[in-house]
Amino acid sequence: MNREKRPLTALILAGGAARGAYEAGVVPYILEDVARELGRDPPIDIFCGTSVGAVNACILASLAHEPARARAQRLVETWTKLRFSDVVRVNIREALGPVRGFFGLRRGQADATAHPGGLIDPAGLERIIRGSISFAAIRENLAKGRFQGLSLSTTHVATGRTIVFVEAAEGRAPKWGSDSTIVSRPVRIRAKHVLASAAVPALFPPVDIGGDWFCDGGLRQNVPLSPARRMGADRLLVVIPRNIAPVKPPAAQRPNLFLMLGKALNAMLLDRLDNDIDRLARINSILDAGARRFGPDFAEQLNEELGYPKGGGLRPLDVVSVRASQNIGRLAGDFVRSQTFQSRAPGWLGRILRRLAQAGADRESDLISYLLFDGDFARQLIELGRLDARAKHDQLCAFFVPG
Repeated sequence: MNREKRPLTALILAGGAARGAYEAGVVPYILEDVARELGRDPPIDIFCGTSVGAVNACILASLAHEPARARAQRLVETWTKLRFSDVVRVNIREALGPVRGFFGLRRGQADATAHPGGLIDPAGLERIIRGSISFAAIRENLAKGRFQGLSLSTTHVATGRTIVFVEAAEGRAPKWGSDSTIVSRPVRIRAKHVLASAAVPALFPPVDIGGDWFCDGGLRQNVPLSPARRMGADRLLVVIPRNIAPVKPPAAQRPNLFLMLGKALNAMLLDRLDNDIDRLARINSILDAGARRFGPDFAEQLNEELGYPKGGGLRPLDVVSVRASQNIGRLAGDFVRSQTFQSRAPGWLGRILRRLAQAGADRESDLISYLLFDGDFARQLIELGRLDARAKHDQLCAFFVPG
C-alpha cells in the first residue's frame, strides 16, 4: 500500500537503562511472529525513543533496510552479548568528589571536567552505541523513504526543558507552538545525542552538545508520545519496561539510600505513561462522540475553530501498549543473587550489588535493575518481552491491519 494512503505507525520506546532489554523481546516478536501472521513486514514509519529507548530506536532505524527478521536478530544480539563488568564501571573521580569536598580538598582541573555528575563511567554505554548503530545508515534509510522520522528526547540541564532531537523527512519535523517546555531541534543524529538521551541523572554524566549540557529525557518525557503524534503518526505502538502491580499495603521497612534511589528512578523514568494514554483515550472518545453527533467532519471543523492549520490539531489515534507483566526489580534481585551473576561479575562492584540484593531479599531491587547491563539478565527480559507480546498477539495483528 502507498505510504501516503495508509496510516503512519510510530514505535515508541520508553527509558529504563538496563531494563531496555525488555524492548528487545517485544519488538522482535512483532518483527517475526506478527510478521509471519500478517504475511508481510509490519510497517514502522516513525521511531521515538527516550533514554535506553533512544538506543533501541536508533538501532532499528539504522537497520530499516534489512529484512524484519535480520533487524530482530541484530537487536537481540546487541543485548545478549553484553557483560556487566565491561559496561558498568564506577567513575572513581566522581564518586570521590563528595568525600573530597567534605574534607576541603580541591579537585585538579582534569578531575573537574572528566565526567561531571555521574557515578558510572559512560565509556561502556558509548561503546554499545557506537558498536551497534550506523548513523550513516540512518540517514540513508531516511533519504530512501524507509522510515519517516526519528526522535530522541533529552533534558536541557540549565533550563529543565525537554529538547527533542529530530531527524525526519521533509515536513515531518514536530512543532510544539506555544509550549515553552518542549523544543524540537532538527539535527543529524549522532552518538552524542543518543548518549545524552540515555544519561540517567546520578548514574551517567550529562553530555555537552554545542556548549549546552543534556541528560536523560525521562525527567519530563520518558515515553515520547508527543513527538510521534506531532510527526504525523496515526497509530502508536508503545513498549514499557515496567510492571504496575496491584496496589497493596507495603511491608514495613526502613528506607535506605539505595531503596530510595531506585524508587526515585521509577518515579522519574517510568511512572507517567498511564496518564498520557488515558488522555489520548479521552480525546479519541470526544472525537468519536462528536462525529456521531455532528457528522464525520467534526474533527476538521473543531480544529479549524481552534485555529489549527489544515491537517493539524486533534485527531483520533490508535494506541497499543505492551508492558512488563512481572516485576523487573525482583527479577534483577534474583539474578544478582545467583551463581551466574557471581561468575560474570567477580569484582568489587558485583560484590556490592550482591550484598544489596541479599540485604533486600524480600524487596524489589529497582536500582539494581537499572544497572544490570548483562547478556544473561537481558535474555530473561527478552523472553519476558516476547511472552508479553504474545499475550497481545491478536491485538498486535489487528493494529497493523491497514485502516
